[in-house]
Amino acid sequence: MRADLANFEALCRAAVKSFWAGRFSSIERQSSQSNPDKGQRGAVTSGKNLDGFVRLFSELVTANGLHSASIYRRGAELTLPGYFRPTKQWDMLVMVGNILVAAFEFKSQCGPSFGNNFNNRVEEAVGSAQDLWTAHRNGAFGHNPPKPFLGWMMLLEDCKESRASVRTLEPSFPVFPEFRSASYGGRYELLCCKLVQEGLYDSAALVLSSQGDQATGFYSSLSEETSIEMTATRFAKRIAYVASLYEDSLHIANVPSLYEDSLE
Repeated sequence: MRADLANFEALCRAAVKSFWAGRFSSIERQSSQSNPDKGQRGAVTSGKNLDGFVRLFSELVTANGLHSASIYRRGAELTLPGYFRPTKQWDMLVMVGNILVAAFEFKSQCGPSFGNNFNNRVEEAVGSAQDLWTAHRNGAFGHNPPKPFLGWMMLLEDCKESRASVRTLEPSFPVFPEFRSASYGGRYELLCCKLVQEGLYDSAALVLSSQGDQATGFYSSLSEETSIEMTATRFAKRIAYVASLYEDSLHIANVPSLYEDSLE
């Protein structure tokens, strides 16, 4: 299935610019208040810094022909039922009627505290996906529903701390060798690869960008497999496939094999 990435590069650079502008604005706003968040927490708690990436993937829905889709980006409509918890709010949902077509999570991490935050992000990513797929298997999204596209993205600050080798502790058992001396950037790349390999996400992307990239929107990746362009391509192909079925007036609720791996 052919994918139309539309103006992907321009939208991605705009999203990076928007992220850094929003982050710096949040820090300034918090510092001017009488009770500012400690450290750089104000930039994290603003909650809208990654809206540019939501817009990018929203544009891909239209560009690939799914014009009748409902794209949710705000508020209660982002909430889906879980299995191990009542509900989970995602960052972006794509629906056609009462069919869940796609769900996305967009995350970011900037220095200096990469250690604890990395572990938290891993637990969130794995737990959210496992919860959704278990709910899906137990009928939370209707009887015999098609499998939705699940995507995950991390924007990581590209700096000395995120590129530096990190020591691992192995008091009882050895860690997997790929983690030894891997930087936090390397660990996130491994996370993205393994999230897809283990079937938890259909695609996972790592975007690297430094604070100095606000003006240009420059970003990079550590591999083609974990690049945001790869995730955009996979998502666009899925959307184009769904659009081809929907426009042919097929009742997708009765097509359980709609999203097979034969879309490449």
